Amino acid sequence: MPENMMDQIKARLAPLEPLMIEVVDDSAAHRGHAGAASGGGHYQLHLISGRFAGQSKVARHRLVYDLLAELMQREIHALAMNLQAPDEVERAATPGFPNFEHSSGN
Repeated sequence: MPENMMDQIKARLAPLEPLMIEVVDDSAAHRGHAGAASGGGHYQLHLISGRFAGQSKVARHRLVYDLLAELMQREIHALAMNLQAPDEVERAATPGFPNFEHSSGN
């Protein structure tokens, strides 16, 4: 079983066959927040997957939420998502995340 929450998130998203996945734990920045009191963490997710090709933003979010449903009950309070198909990577870089080209070492 994965060791920490970020590993668990990555493991549960494996069926999306990510070309790149990055999970950032932002929980420390939200201490004292009402949702943090319940123990749920705040995370950012950047995921690039061919499974997102031709999918709307809502459909992509549903795919992720379906895979993380059990964790969303208690372990994850908030999840900011940047979900891209491979052909969209060059069109937009998200502040706070390296773009795919840089993170792959190119």
